[in-house]
Amino acid sequence: MANVQSTVEKAINLGDGVLRLFPNWVPRSFCIPGKRLKLHPDDYYAFGAHRGGIDERWFASTTKADNGPETLEDEGLSYIYVKDGKNKEKVLLKDAIDLMGNEILGSAIMEKHGGWMMFSKFFDNMEPLPHHLHQDDEKAKNVGQKGKPEAYYFPKQLNNHPGWFPYTFFGLNPGTKKDDIIKCLKNWDKGDNGILYLSRAYKLKPGTGWNVPPGVLHAPGSLLTYEPQRASDVFAMFQNIVWDQFMPWDFLVKDVPEEYKHDLDYIVDLLDWELNIDPDFYKNRFCEPKPVKSLDEMKSEGYEEYWIAYGSEYFSAKELTVYPGRSVTIKENAPYGVILVQGHGKFGKLDIETPQLIRFSEMTKDELFVTIEAAKFGVKITNESEVENLVMLKHFGPEA
Repeated sequence: MANVQSTVEKAINLGDGVLRLFPNWVPRSFCIPGKRLKLHPDDYYAFGAHRGGIDERWFASTTKADNGPETLEDEGLSYIYVKDGKNKEKVLLKDAIDLMGNEILGSAIMEKHGGWMMFSKFFDNMEPLPHHLHQDDEKAKNVGQKGKPEAYYFPKQLNNHPGWFPYTFFGLNPGTKKDDIIKCLKNWDKGDNGILYLSRAYKLKPGTGWNVPPGVLHAPGSLLTYEPQRASDVFAMFQNIVWDQFMPWDFLVKDVPEEYKHDLDYIVDLLDWELNIDPDFYKNRFCEPKPVKSLDEMKSEGYEEYWIAYGSEYFSAKELTVYPGRSVTIKENAPYGVILVQGHGKFGKLDIETPQLIRFSEMTKDELFVTIEAAKFGVKITNESEVENLVMLKHFGPEA
């Protein structure tokens, strides 16, 4: 652990409390990559074709991906990257927080939460996903995990094409009964189980998002999606055939205790019924960006900032735009992660730039983590372009 501490201390000193993070790629065997992650075309199957294509990039993650028996030991885990002259080092963000959480997150967060309890990702799929849910705390606890709320935001900069189906099904039609879902599950091996007939789809709008609590069925559409979420990877797939691809029963019961893997009543009880059949689902879950303060005031200072993920006690997110040739000092009350989506400039002492093409296992300058003291003191952010906006997404964990 001495090497971990010295590396983290070096990273904190070099960035005045701002850490660089190494790109963190995750494959999914049941997905078709949308190819908007800026990953090099030769690298979409870098984990091996049998593991599936890379269609996710995870940010500020201390959560290991759950991709079956071949999941790598560090799959889904973010690394802090340090370059001091010719010397280059990497250390897991999780290990750094385990050892120096008070310095990185603050003693109040460590005392209340014990670590960094969220991560975010870019989800980049060409076709829609199955109608599925993420368990709440009560059901996730039965398999030794935590429940998973999440949020969606669709960055305009990364949605140069909409994929094959830019619509997401959410919840269930009012009036749907639990027996209707049980019937779908009984038809798992008889062709399309028909669960989407019980739901409704919403066309996805770039520059907006959704709030998705645990227990809510959702079949994500094919826009590239920024997803702040609680630090968990639990799910249950309730749709058996998607885009003519069959989902094995194991995808439904991956996070169900062994004794309940064929108990249809238990499986249906994973749903938060009231949230799923909410007749005002759109009104209660659709998220337009909200300015963090007066737009006129921000514009006069050379920037705009919006809340883009809100309504959850477990995480939140903002989108920050700094105008060409302008600088702004941003203070926050909590540590946060950063991913650039447009432009180049300075973030404190560190150069930042949005890559055009990324090779697997190579470093970029587009992802950061801001420690508690740096966040509170404030970081000066400069857009060094004369013509292009500097745009970044910022993800926050639960409050202390």
